[in-house]
Amino acid sequence: MTNVNPHKFTGSRRLVNTLSCSLSGLLVAWQEEAAFRQEVILAIVLVPVACMVPVDVTQRVLLVASVMLVLIMEMINSSIEATVDRISLDVHPLAKKAKDMGGAAVLLALTNAILTWIMILWSLW
Repeated sequence: MTNVNPHKFTGSRRLVNTLSCSLSGLLVAWQEEAAFRQEVILAIVLVPVACMVPVDVTQRVLLVASVMLVLIMEMINSSIEATVDRISLDVHPLAKKAKDMGGAAVLLALTNAILTWIMILWSLW
């Protein structure tokens, strides 16, 4: 891991550095987080389906956004877990609270995606 501070750069160099750090984060999530890999595979299936179903643009955006929200929440949850583990591997009620709430956020995002897909696809019939 590098100790590069993206804020010390300006202009296009900062943009390139920030993009590099973001892509590194995606790669780490793919390599180290099984849940993220599963959700990416699901997204690879669902996003093209969302583009093919005969719905209006707003509904299509909601379908894609609900899937993307799951990936975003998984990344945030993984970040919370890594931070808590970095501070201490000891069992502590606050560590459990942070990790459980991160997991709950992913669960809510998944529930949101499922309900969004059901409601929009149901409206087609």
